[in-house]
Amino acid sequence: MYACIISDILEKYTDCKTVIMGDVTYGACCVDDYTARALGCDLLVHYGHSCLVPIQDTDGIAMLYIFVNIDMNLSHFIDTLKANFSQRDKLALVSTIQFVAALQTVKTELTACGYSIFIPQSKPLSPGEILGCTSPRLSNDITALIYLGDGRFHLESIMIHNPNINAYQYDPYSRKLTHEVYDYERMLQIRSDAVNRAKTAKKFGIIQGTLGRQGNIRIVEVLESKLQAAGIKFVRILLSEIFPEKLALFDDIDCWVQVACPRLSIDWGSAFAKPLLTPYEAIAALEEISFAKPVYAMDYYANESSGAWSNNHESHRIARSKRKHLSVIVAK
Repeated sequence: MYACIISDILEKYTDCKTVIMGDVTYGACCVDDYTARALGCDLLVHYGHSCLVPIQDTDGIAMLYIFVNIDMNLSHFIDTLKANFSQRDKLALVSTIQFVAALQTVKTELTACGYSIFIPQSKPLSPGEILGCTSPRLSNDITALIYLGDGRFHLESIMIHNPNINAYQYDPYSRKLTHEVYDYERMLQIRSDAVNRAKTAKKFGIIQGTLGRQGNIRIVEVLESKLQAAGIKFVRILLSEIFPEKLALFDDIDCWVQVACPRLSIDWGSAFAKPLLTPYEAIAALEEISFAKPVYAMDYYANESSGAWSNNHESHRIARSKRKHLSVIVAK
C-alpha cells in the first residue's frame, strides 16, 4: 500500500535507487532474496511477516524485516475469555505474527486473575506464533485452544496437528468468540487415498516451488534420492504457482510431489487429476514412515521436526558464515 510513497521518499532524500517487487507474496516463506539479488539490490526490505528465513541465510544481500503489530482492544478480548472460561481451565493462546505480541499481555493479566495460561512455541517461530504449515503439539491437559486472529488458515494448522483439541477463535476485528471445528477424519481419508494411489505410480513429478523461498532444494534432493533408490522414474519441474490445468499437460506423470506449500495438497489436492503429495506424504508413500502416526505432521518449518520432509530438519542445516557488515543510517 505504501511502497510507492516510501520509494519516493528514499530516492528523494538519499542517493539510493529502489525497486518495488510486485510478485505475489503469501507469507514469510515468500521472501524473494534470490530475485532481489539478481536485480543487483544491496538490501531487501520485507514487510509484515516473521523472520522465517534468517538474515544469516540470505548470502549476498542484506535483509531488513519490518514487523507489523496490529493494535486491538485487549480489554474486550480479556473480558471475553473471563466470561467464557473458568479458572479451572488451562488455556493455550496462539496467533499470527501480527498479534503475537498481545498474547504476553493477555497472559500476564489473566494469570494475575488466577487463570492458567500457556503460550506454546514451535521454534524458530515466536512464542504463540503459528503458520498454516507449522504449529506446535499441545499436551493433553490443555482444556481449550484460543486463536487470536481473523480467517481460519492458520487456525486449521494447529487443529490438524491437535485433532482432539477444543478450539476457539477470537476475531479482533469483529470482536466475536466462536467455537471452531475441523473435519480431521475426512481430510485424513482424502490424503490417505492420495498416498495409497501414489504407491503404484510408475513416474513421479517433483515440483520445486520458485515463489520466494518455498522450494527448498535440499528437500527436493532428498526426495530424488529416495525415488532413485526405489527405482522409480521422476522428473523435476520448477513452478511459481501450481494449478490443476498446468499439471494436466504432463500426461505421463502418475504422481506429483510439490515442495512449495503443504496446504496446497491438504486443502486443494482433490482438485488435481493425479495425486499431489507433500514431501511428508511422499515419504509415507515410499513406506519409510507410518502415515499420520500419531497425527498428521504440521512441522514444515519446525526445528524439532520429525523427518527430512521439513525445511529446518537437522539434516538440512548448514553452517552459517559471518555476514558482510552493511551500515544502515537511521534518520533522526
